[in-house]
Amino acid sequence: MVITDNEKTHGCLTKADLADDIYETLSVDKNKASQIVEDWIELIKVGLEKDGKVMLSGFGVFEVKGKKARLGRNPQTKERITLSARKVVKFKPSQLLRDQLNK
Repeated sequence: MVITDNEKTHGCLTKADLADDIYETLSVDKNKASQIVEDWIELIKVGLEKDGKVMLSGFGVFEVKGKKARLGRNPQTKERITLSARKVVKFKPSQLLRDQLNK
């Protein structure tokens, strides 16, 4: 897969970039490539909703974690507010990815 920097995305990889790379690599039409990306993202979402964890071997683990309610402050007014409990997605890279990034 050839991933190149794109000036309009400021070096950030987008869904469109992924679809373009799939289009070039697999020789499928652009609509099919876009659908592959959308389906892949949807599978990750469903996995997180259902199991709370998605592991991609050699890449890392996406996991749903709970955050407790806490006190915060409105940065404009300095007023104290209560931030409600919520769920967030955490990502932990695999050792292979960490090693590759730290070469």
